[in-house]
Amino acid sequence: RPVPPSRPLSPQRPSFCPAKHLGEQPGTALPAELRGRGVAAGVAVLLQASTGHVLLTRRAGTLSIFPNVWVPPGGHVEPGEELLDVGLRELEEETGLRLEAGTFSWRMLGLWESIYPPMLSRGPPRRHHVVAYLLLLSAEPHERLEARMRPSESEVSAYAWLEPPVLEAIAATEDGAESLGSVPSALPATVSVTELSDGSSSTAQLPTTTFLSAAPAEGEDVERVSTGTKFALRLWLESLG
Repeated sequence: RPVPPSRPLSPQRPSFCPAKHLGEQPGTALPAELRGRGVAAGVAVLLQASTGHVLLTRRAGTLSIFPNVWVPPGGHVEPGEELLDVGLRELEEETGLRLEAGTFSWRMLGLWESIYPPMLSRGPPRRHHVVAYLLLLSAEPHERLEARMRPSESEVSAYAWLEPPVLEAIAATEDGAESLGSVPSALPATVSVTELSDGSSSTAQLPTTTFLSAAPAEGEDVERVSTGTKFALRLWLESLG
């Protein structure tokens, strides 16, 4: 049974959200293609293991939106689907991880307006979603969950079980800033991740600065944690009290 949210839900968005600035600049009206498609619904799941670790995945570089960006597992809502069912399905499709009834609890964290590209400086919007972030609290440790994972390389190029101090630092970074993130002295210099390539997996050390990188205000995107994920992590931290 889900835990009810602690506040009324309305979609949040970043200060640089294209929907907020369309029309302010010449030639930045909403493209006809996007007007015809409308706003799609999505679900993303923050999976927290009993050890306190949270699973994030790096989107495959071949994906058309947000390639090489770190996010929780998630995807589109089909007509008539329940949010939890979508989250569990996408978790299994992307990571191979199936959660059995009775092994987890869940709650709604919040709603996020996501547009790609995320800034008008990178071109007109091509995709528009409202994403429901769910928190799944597993009764199993992350080691046991990871042993059952079989990620799909078409969607995921790496994954990591991140510890709360790193997650807190990620949530504190500001997107749209001119500079990239820095590592607080209390954090490790690197984070252990599992890289996927050609049907095999290997452990690698990724600089912690990668996870703390902010979305640059201009120019090409960088490998980073998505702005919506940072929003969800802030709500997760609030839920911990």
